[in-house]
This record gives sequence, C-alpha cells and structure tokens, in this order.
Amino acid sequence: MSVGFIMLVHEALDRAAQVARHFCDHAKPVVIHVDKRVDDASFNWLRQKLADCPDAVFCDRHACEWGSWSIVNATQTASTIMLDRFPQVRHVMLASGSCLPLRPVKELERYLTARPRTDFIESVTTDEVDWTVGGLSQERFTLRFPFSWKKQRRLFDANVRLQRALKYERTILDGLVPHLGSQWWCLTRHTLSAILQDPRRPEFDAYFSRVWIPDESYFQTLARLYSSQIESRSLTLSKFDFQGKPHVFYDDHLQLLRRSDCFMARKIWPQAEGLFRAFLTQSDRMPNVVEPNPLKIDRLFSRATERRTRGRSGLYMQGRYPNDGWENGKTAGRYSVFEGFDDLFENFDSWLERRTGNRVHRHLFAKDRVQFAGDVPVYNGGLSDSAALRDYSPHSFVTNLTWNTRGEHQCFMFGPHDAQDISAILASDRNAHISVITGAWAIPLFHSNQNFADLRKEAARLQRIEGAHLDLLRTGLTKARVSIWSLAEFIEDPMEKLQMILDELGGSGQRRLTEVPRMADLSGFGQFLQNLKNQGMSPHLMGDFPVIEGETRNDDQHRPYLVK
Repeated sequence: MSVGFIMLVHEALDRAAQVARHFCDHAKPVVIHVDKRVDDASFNWLRQKLADCPDAVFCDRHACEWGSWSIVNATQTASTIMLDRFPQVRHVMLASGSCLPLRPVKELERYLTARPRTDFIESVTTDEVDWTVGGLSQERFTLRFPFSWKKQRRLFDANVRLQRALKYERTILDGLVPHLGSQWWCLTRHTLSAILQDPRRPEFDAYFSRVWIPDESYFQTLARLYSSQIESRSLTLSKFDFQGKPHVFYDDHLQLLRRSDCFMARKIWPQAEGLFRAFLTQSDRMPNVVEPNPLKIDRLFSRATERRTRGRSGLYMQGRYPNDGWENGKTAGRYSVFEGFDDLFENFDSWLERRTGNRVHRHLFAKDRVQFAGDVPVYNGGLSDSAALRDYSPHSFVTNLTWNTRGEHQCFMFGPHDAQDISAILASDRNAHISVITGAWAIPLFHSNQNFADLRKEAARLQRIEGAHLDLLRTGLTKARVSIWSLAEFIEDPMEKLQMILDELGGSGQRRLTEVPRMADLSGFGQFLQNLKNQGMSPHLMGDFPVIEGETRNDDQHRPYLVK
C-alpha cells in the first residue's frame, strides 16, 4: 500500500520544492496547492523546479485566508486530484509548505500498511476541547462570521457581541456532531473519498463555509460519519503557544524533533538549513516500531510557555511589566526588613551582618540618600545612592537590588523617617520578611536635645506615619511574612525574639544566642512617654511602659530571660 501527500503552499517555495522532491524521489505522489496570492513568476518557478517529477501534480489555485473556507476548498481540490490520478494510494497525508518529514518515508509507509483501515486525525468534541483560543468553541458552529478575524478584528468582535446579545444561533445540521482538531491529518482513501463523494456534500459545504476556522472542524467532524477506525491524533508534530500561534522550529531543535518520533513536523523556519539537511538526506533505516509520541517533549514546551508567560522570579519583561499581578514574583529572592531595631540597639546592622553572614544595609529609603552596606555610592548592578533615582520607581529599586544580588540574602533598616512609597510593595511581596518593633522611633527623640514642644510634634508625626504603615501590614492583602512587637513587649525578652529572627534568616551563624547587641539606655524613657501624654499626645505604639523605674505591670508579664 502507498501513501500520497497533499501540500498547501503559500510561502518559502524553495523549501516546499525541496520537500516535494524528497517525496517524489521515494516514489510517492504529491499534489501541490499554491495559494493564488502567490505571484505568477514564483508559481511558474516552482512548476519548473518540479517539472522532471512525474508524480508532482499542481491543482487549481484558491486564494486562501486564515480561518476561512478557502483552506478547506483548496484541500478538497487537491484531494480529488490525488484520488483520481493515483489509484494506488491508500492513505493521504495533508502537509503544509513549511512541513518537514522527520522519519524516512518508507517507515511511514510500513507504519500505515500495518494499519490499513486507520484514520489518523485529531477529532474531539467541543465539550472536551481546552485549547481553543479566542473564546469560541461551540459558538463557531452556531454563529455567522462574515468578517475576517485578522483583517477586520473590530467588526468581527462587534458581530459576535451582537449575535450573542440577540441570542442568534444557527442550527447544526442533522446527523452532525461538531468535532475539532489539528488541520494536519492522514486519512484512508475510503474515508476521504466518502467525504468528497457524499450526496450531502453541498449541504455540508454550505454549512461549514460559514463556520469559523473550518479547516479545524470540517474533516474532523465528517470523518466521524465514515471512518471505521479513528486514531484521534496527528502524525504531524504541531505545537502552539498560549496565544494559539504555532511554535517555529530552528536548527537547535534537531534533537528535540528526533525525540518526538513523529513522521512530520511543522512549522520549520525556512532558513533552518541544518534541519533540512539532517532529515532530507537521512538513509532508510530498519523498520522502526516506535509510535509517534509528541508527549515526550511536551514538558519542554510547558516550560517554555511558563518562561514566556511568567518569566523568572523578579525579572520583568516588556509584555508583563505594565500589568500588575502578571509578574512571577515581585522580587528575585528573599530579603528582610527591620523596623525599629537600629533605634533600640546600637550598631545593630554590624551585629546582624557578623551574626548571619548576610548583607545588611542601613536605611535604603532614607530621604537624603540610599545607605548601602559599606556606605558605597554605587552598588551591585550600578545602583546609585541617589534618592531621586530611587524614588522615581521604588519598586524597580527593590527589584533591581534583589536581582543584582541573587544568591545573597539582603537585609535593610526601615522606619517612619524613610520614604514611605515602598510600604505597599513590601507588604505585597511574598519574598519579604518584615520585623517591626513599634514605637522604637521614640528612643532617638528621647535622647535628642530638642525643645519638648518640637519633640511632641515630631513624635505625633512619626506615630501617624508608622500607624498607617502598620495598618497596611495588617490587611488581608499582605503577602509578606510579618512579625510585629511593641517596644515594651520586645524588651521583655529580646533574646527570644532575636533568636526567632535569626532562625528565620538562616545564614552562617546558627549558634544559640548568648547575648544581644548593646541596647540603648532607656532610663527615664517611661517618664518621657508620660510627659508626652501630659502635653496632649497619646504615644500608644510603644506599649505599656512603667513610669517609675523598676515598676512592673504585673508579675506574670515580667519574664527575665535565662541563658542556657
């Protein structure tokens, strides 16, 4: 038994001629349809190129447009010639001008000879299809589509919306159960001739000529009426991306194509000289019983789709950047934010860096300049310490910082003195771990030598800022890991709290804490808070500080820590 090929050609005619000659050299007939929109000079060149191939036949030409009936009409014309001119053909395989055979033709012939009554055509009911792009599955059979989806997109969409609003529906012909599938099939002579010679063909053609993308449904639906055995799969490797556009194969996909074990592949880049040389010059091998199995490479396509649609964590691309929520993680790695710790402890940043081995910055969002670790003016990746550049896009600043220091855990200080535009970004970032000692900003005020009236105003301002920040961290939309203690709560047992933070950070120093960094002198701090209250301010973020030194709130709240 023999196999014949139908080729639908509209571009890269030199490659189409190369593939057609390959089939003819193996004594396989080829019927070629060249799009009518191809100029006559190019068409005549192709005819001349294959003039010495008696089994290469050209059929009448149709002007083919994507998604229209013309593609089916061209396939019908070529199929009729194939069945009439080549009676020895028992299977007909549909290919495009950008297709390339991946296995020897004799292997395909042996494979089909062993399955003389099997039709290979992807044919799935509309209820079970999950790959249609554009929102139309069943509706492509019940609506009318007088406008081109590619050339008249607005009219196309408006027409669909109007028909939906009017609840208009075409009646599906009796006896038809709409099916969808890949355009690239391999049908038996019996099934293909039954479709073309059916007495109801004028009725079927009239109906499908108004279906959207009929080349994905005409043969897929009618084959169910006549085939005695359908394998609902294609022998041609044809992959599509998330937008419904075909993947293009290049020279570096050689091993990938071989692993698929498919007999044909589309869409091949016309300049992929390596692929054409490798597959069109391969010698006939011993019969290969391996089934075509494109699923073996699906994992790679899934990873490619994931990379294209989501990208790498913390790396933004042009197609996703303007769309909030499309990013694959706001930042490239985990980082820690400490609020109030440098107010409570002296040289906390140096202590934390020694203890964990992580990179610890001071206030990256200080209003005057960016305080990088080591007080450098330019940091990894060319990040400047300019506050103006940073504040132009605080989100991009944090994103660039974590991306440029991948592999390092970044830590930095933050507080109500800093620029607050970054607050919402920190709260919404899953990679952020935010530790807050509320009210610690009052300690530097307590030790400052300012007029008390000025201190009160400044304390009220900072409390309002931190209060708004805390409200943001406590919302249900916060994705960062947040730990919040009041100042009074934290100093009850600072070692326990710091140990918990270090356990979260990891790092090189994982010994149990035996001491905490030097704490700021809080003698008289309770009275300072009481004075603020007496002047009309309510410093509530610090917690319940005793006014008299040594006074406790109650015995069960005062727990001295023990070093073991």
